[in-house]
Amino acid sequence: MKRRLILWITTATLTAVLASASTAHAVPSWAPVGQAAITPGVTTLTEGAECTANFIYYDRSDKVYIGQAAHCSSTSPPEAIDGCQAESLPIGTKVLVAGATRPGVMVYNSWITMQQKKETDENACAFNDLALIQLDPADYGRVNPSVPHWGGPTGLSTGARISERVFGYGNSPLRLRTGLLNAIEGMVLGQQGNGWSYRVHFLVPGVPGDSGSGFLDSQGRALGTLSTLGLFPETLSNGVSDLRRQLDYMRANSPYDVTVANGTQPFRGAISDLEKLLGGLLAGLLGGG
Repeated sequence: MKRRLILWITTATLTAVLASASTAHAVPSWAPVGQAAITPGVTTLTEGAECTANFIYYDRSDKVYIGQAAHCSSTSPPEAIDGCQAESLPIGTKVLVAGATRPGVMVYNSWITMQQKKETDENACAFNDLALIQLDPADYGRVNPSVPHWGGPTGLSTGARISERVFGYGNSPLRLRTGLLNAIEGMVLGQQGNGWSYRVHFLVPGVPGDSGSGFLDSQGRALGTLSTLGLFPETLSNGVSDLRRQLDYMRANSPYDVTVANGTQPFRGAISDLEKLLGGLLAGLLGGG
């Protein structure tokens, strides 16, 4: 009897371990960074609308995705920025991804989801601005999740504090597609939208074509996505929507559950003591704390 009990416990434990292992997110094999054609920061083209991709994502089914702003597929005028009201191209729309040999497909769009769910949270309507583009399996071998210039991400951020430096990569044609102009540094001025977004000050802010690009916090973790352009008196600021909140909304209201892929390159966004001092002075002058 005792032997059979021990055998049953051992078998049950082994079965549980195997079941757990079968549902875990397996990290895909990425292309070497020097050979990858698809990375965070590449351009996406959605029926003529050009944007900058944010991060690479994957799921339990071994599917690979790249993120862009939901508003990149908008069919409403540019001033229509309420995601619960603005119109959008439908799920299933093909998206051209720079570096890919085949079009990707838009499988999730926060604007469409919020309208289907009849979302009433004004902050979500204003700042929940994320779309997932599923890449064609033929292009998986061309993907590396490292952010150009900065490296990382090193995980998913839990939030950024006032005066914290953040790092992004824009790929608007206005930046002439040069590494020096594409790398963006900014400083957090504060939150807006009840934590849905950060106001970030830049010496060279995000411009048309940078929409949707990803930002890392000071530890190299994926913090957010470029969503809105600041207005007077903060003309050198942008709204960076909190990525964790956007992903939580996706999981709660759609069948998609994705993981932000960590970069294969170490994060290189170190901040010098002088930069910290200048950042603190700038934060005081701008009233950011």
